[in-house]
Amino acid sequence: MTDIAIIGGGPAGLAASLYAARGGASVRLIEELFPGGQIVKTHCIENYPGAPDGPDGYALAARLEEHAAKAGVTPEYAGVVSLRLSESEKEITLSTGETFAAKAVILCMGASPRQIGVPGERELTGKGVSYCATCDGAFYRGRTATVIGGGDTAISDALYLSRLCKQVYVVHRRDRLRASAVLANAALQTENITFVWNSVPEAFLGTERLTGVRLKNTATGECSELQTDGVFVAIGIVPRTDLIAGQVALARDGSIETNERMETSVPGVFAAGDVRNTPLRQVVTACADGAVAATYAIEAVRV
Repeated sequence: MTDIAIIGGGPAGLAASLYAARGGASVRLIEELFPGGQIVKTHCIENYPGAPDGPDGYALAARLEEHAAKAGVTPEYAGVVSLRLSESEKEITLSTGETFAAKAVILCMGASPRQIGVPGERELTGKGVSYCATCDGAFYRGRTATVIGGGDTAISDALYLSRLCKQVYVVHRRDRLRASAVLANAALQTENITFVWNSVPEAFLGTERLTGVRLKNTATGECSELQTDGVFVAIGIVPRTDLIAGQVALARDGSIETNERMETSVPGVFAAGDVRNTPLRQVVTACADGAVAATYAIEAVRV
């Protein structure tokens, strides 16, 4: 039987696997797609301590994976079909058909981009509507792009796109940004970034391809249309907790409730990273969560 099963290979899962393996536990790290999670979509991580040059997310993910491999952990690429967490022996069923047991589980499934839910969004996703500027920004080189949101992710996306696009619009529901001062000031001083304040999308326009966005002014109620070649939605994330709904306690936003030891409401089950109820979702906090979770998971399996 495996000591610790880690579900998700983002920064939290990779850090947890490193700490668990170095602590002498047997570890299985299950990742659905690729190591690194959402950070592989980030072109530059400027605030990771000890990395002042701002590595891109893919490079940092590769280093985290390399470090875990040095401790003897190799990610297994498979989806998790189901989890049974209530018993002392946890049961994990994979998309490969395998079912295995573990003494403890660390949930590191991360989160997905939040959708707006307006007409045209679903139909035009991949046809001008995107949730990843780093992934799709190159398609809009020399063209016009629009970012929806006012937080760090949105403004980072706008700055990235400004180096590729002729014009970048930032649509924000308020009259001031939520992003950090460094990012906000940089964006406000960038010539080809234009802010559309106090506005929210009402619909994405177009049939075969996106042609624009219908906006509503939150102050006046007036509607207008903004012509754009692409839209990048950056309004937050949704914790990926479908697998464990009804098994562990969740916060109101759908994230997993934990204590300071990353313990959930179920003995032997821990959570780390963006999937848990954390006040800050950053690479550094995800790694710290993973380290804490692994430390107390080791303690749990050796009781």
